[in-house]
Amino acid sequence: MSEPCNPASLGYLIADLSRLYGRVFDRRAAHLGLTRVQWRALKRIHQNEGLTQAALADVMDMEPIAVGRVVDRLQKAGFVERRNDPADRRCWRLHLSPQSNELMDLIEGVATGLREDSLAEVEPGELQTTLKVLSQIRETLSQLDRASRGESSLRK
Repeated sequence: MSEPCNPASLGYLIADLSRLYGRVFDRRAAHLGLTRVQWRALKRIHQNEGLTQAALADVMDMEPIAVGRVVDRLQKAGFVERRNDPADRRCWRLHLSPQSNELMDLIEGVATGLREDSLAEVEPGELQTTLKVLSQIRETLSQLDRASRGESSLRK
């Protein structure tokens, strides 16, 4: 049975959703032999082909050395290619290999199925309201994060 709605439990609820979503995703995707972190890396590279390892670490909110190990495994498996940056020889640009296309389709199918199953009991209007509120919270938290780092809160 669900707990009553309490604004003080927002952070716990979001953390629980993330943990449970991830756990179910991992079980559904286990047959593909990818970890959630590897999938997230592939998805981010797919969204921004040619990004650097440092940029990938930033968008994944991970340490660069940890992302380097993830990319090493993905490269060894044949899913990612590191290419020299023509403007900076110290830098690698990340690209998906042609072999990753089929895997991307399969894992996207897992993600789509989980999303559909997890939202099956939610009314479309309620979902839109929830997404709007969560987007507002994310924007506010982003502004607070920037402010705590001394960046302008007007920057988007």
